Amino acid sequence: MTAPTWDPQQYLRHADHRTRPFHDLLARVPDPPGDPAPRIADLGCGAGNVTALLAARWPTARITGYDNSPQMLERARAHATALLDFAEADAATWTPGQPHDLIISNALFQWVPGHADRFPDWLDALTPGGTFALQVPDNFDQPSHALMRELAESPRWRPRLGGLLRHADAVLSPAGYLDRLTGPGRTADVWETTYLHLLPGEDAVLDWVKGTGLRPVLTALADDEEARNAFLADYRDLLRTAYPAAPQGTVFPFRRIFAVTHREK
Repeated sequence: MTAPTWDPQQYLRHADHRTRPFHDLLARVPDPPGDPAPRIADLGCGAGNVTALLAARWPTARITGYDNSPQMLERARAHATALLDFAEADAATWTPGQPHDLIISNALFQWVPGHADRFPDWLDALTPGGTFALQVPDNFDQPSHALMRELAESPRWRPRLGGLLRHADAVLSPAGYLDRLTGPGRTADVWETTYLHLLPGEDAVLDWVKGTGLRPVLTALADDEEARNAFLADYRDLLRTAYPAAPQGTVFPFRRIFAVTHREK
């Protein structure tokens, strides 16, 4: 399956709502032990806007944001400084080349099959007192994703889009993350939050998913504008029923899983 092509501008259209979970995750992350220059990795840095938040909190840290999207990395490098850089890497294979005081990831692992199998390498790379923190969406059973999958698997679209989209097993359950992240010398804090985003504008949920979950479809149909527009029209109509707009905006419930693991000193 071809990796989805990302559009940083589309992704950042809802940056305030998308960034809020990262703020909530970061609030539970303690100061890393490598004072005064801790080593931090941001896996799946995307457009670099959340990586910049790490630099703002720890201005003397040596931070690298990793992503496998050339489009996102090009946008992210606008945030680069002497201590903050960006590099191409795939979380499915990335292994730290040196000890890290903090490894953090925001809304990436749902795109990485078998990502929990990589946890041991990253946890082993933490310095004593170091932290591994993650946030992933847990809304694959919600209409935004269920309707997308149903449409892609319909007789009209299955020949081109069948099997393309992710299911609920793209992420573990909260208990599953707790199980994979606890162990000798480690403690983990796992929780789940449902945000009720109030999105402005017409067809707001469609506009949201065009920046994230719909990217595989948009990539697969990129060379066929007529088919792309037809799929979007059908999907838009389904979303309008599932998420009716109101004068104040469209309510978009979004459930997310958080985990913060500490290595003992």
